[in-house]
Amino acid sequence: MPAESELPAALRLEKVSHEFVSAGRTAAALTEVTADAARGAVTGVVGPDGAGKTTLMRLAAGLLKVQSGRIEVLGIDVARSPDEARARIGYMPQRFGLYEDLTVRENLDLYAKVQNVPAAERQARGGELLRMTGLGPFLGRLAGRLSGGMKQKLGLACTLVRIPELLLLDEPTVGVDPVSRRELWAIIDHLVLTEQLTVVLSTSYLDEAERCQRVLLLHEGHLVAATDPAGFAARSSGRSFHVSAAALSKRQLQEQLARTPGVLDATIQGAFVRIVTEPGAQPPLEALPPRGTPLRIVAVPPRFEDSFVAEIRSTPASSPPPAQAIARDKIPAMRGVNNAQPPDWQQESASEQPVIFADRLTRRFGDFIAVDSISFEVRRGEVFGLLGANGAGKSTTFRMLCGLLPASDGTLRVAGYDLRHAAASARGRIGYMAQKFSLYADLSVAENLRFFASAYRLRDAHRRARIAWAVEEFVLGPHVNAVSRDLPLGYKQRLALACALMHEPEILFLDEPTSGVDPLARREFWRRINALAESGVTVLVTTHFMEEAEYCDRLAVLAQGRVLAAGDPESLKERARTAEHPQPTMEDAFIALLEAAAEPKAA
Repeated sequence: MPAESELPAALRLEKVSHEFVSAGRTAAALTEVTADAARGAVTGVVGPDGAGKTTLMRLAAGLLKVQSGRIEVLGIDVARSPDEARARIGYMPQRFGLYEDLTVRENLDLYAKVQNVPAAERQARGGELLRMTGLGPFLGRLAGRLSGGMKQKLGLACTLVRIPELLLLDEPTVGVDPVSRRELWAIIDHLVLTEQLTVVLSTSYLDEAERCQRVLLLHEGHLVAATDPAGFAARSSGRSFHVSAAALSKRQLQEQLARTPGVLDATIQGAFVRIVTEPGAQPPLEALPPRGTPLRIVAVPPRFEDSFVAEIRSTPASSPPPAQAIARDKIPAMRGVNNAQPPDWQQESASEQPVIFADRLTRRFGDFIAVDSISFEVRRGEVFGLLGANGAGKSTTFRMLCGLLPASDGTLRVAGYDLRHAAASARGRIGYMAQKFSLYADLSVAENLRFFASAYRLRDAHRRARIAWAVEEFVLGPHVNAVSRDLPLGYKQRLALACALMHEPEILFLDEPTSGVDPLARREFWRRINALAESGVTVLVTTHFMEEAEYCDRLAVLAQGRVLAAGDPESLKERARTAEHPQPTMEDAFIALLEAAAEPKAA
């Protein structure tokens, strides 16, 4: 038997090109990509939206016909023998096809039958998968009632009912919380170690790319790099810094640094703004306006994300440049659905009253308590984050705050209105961006903009002006006649935010707005949100991406419908600081809080 090193690569692509034709236009998804994935290792595929990641995965799985070039899977030519190749592959797409009206056990049994797993093997294999995924206690639960993380684990278990030689995972951790992400990675690492499984995994989370043995970086269909993560991160050595300025807020400092010549990237990280400079550029000690602002700059070790952003931003691209952050001198007069005015007490002391006030807020669904007597308040111009594992009650809380779901008990005021009595008036003063793309997929970009402008009762010249603003501000011009369903995810996100801001709301609700979006689109999105907050808009956001929590002024961490902890990001991270972890991340703090809350229950 040949040694492992003598065997062909698990996946090999040779000058692979692929195009799609839509509405008479041809778009290149991949252009002469040559790459391979070694056996018994995890190979990551990363890149911005539209880079070609999903096309590569579907070609490798034999779900798309190879147009140009050659693809080999475990030494098999996929074009010549697609059935033979598919028989040795496990493939989990971004949206795995669970049957939500079937239980966990019924889904596993169904996929075992489809994969022709002998009946004698099903029980043993099923038991092993249930132990691995922790789904054993939920065998009788309908798949539709599982949390997002549990659904992903069930999808992975269904993919593995027959042990493949090559496992293809297309963004398996999108939309799941940090705890579930760690659990999914523990399963992947276990399979690679114990069964010598080969894994090719695409991801939008660049910290996950660092866990891979090798990474393929795609950009606009071209292979930009194929390297080990540590070697790729080292490309930014000597160019990564932490910057702080006592005279400026983190949001103000980030925006000014992002506009500074020589700075390729600027993101908020803890109490600092992390920057990556161009090769040869000096840290901007005196470049910031206002001139002479005292800065503290400390060199920090490079990370994979630093080099990723630097590489993409220094690569010539045919796509339009990111739009600038929204600039607004002041919040315009609000135009509610019924042109209702806020209560007198709010007019008299708007700066003193919380914009959002929740006291012992509770929501029951029959005997199930989804939100259990939570209390918090949000001030004007604040970015407030709700964090929690899947099923913690975040989305239910959001729906109550937006007036879409009545509270079972407690007090809730938004923009000065008691939502028990004036939900419609409050809704006229808020913008809402749902967790999933909630626009009308069959309408074009222009039609969606016109519909939402009408829904918010904008009329005549004002309506036309707001639509023109949205098209220009969010760089939607090249796609204005495109059907929304066909937009890249980053442009769907732009359109959804544009529609949420159409009526110039004073409060903006964002329910996991960047789920599945690439790091560049996330940066563009948060520059817009930061600018809105600086202009006085109040923002309430939920997110599973813990680095985004750093952008929040304050946070509340939910678990099982209750508030575990609340405070600014630094105070929450301080709770997780130990001798072993002197510099905990927000993800470390989040998981430590959940584990501490689970210990009494386990005892």
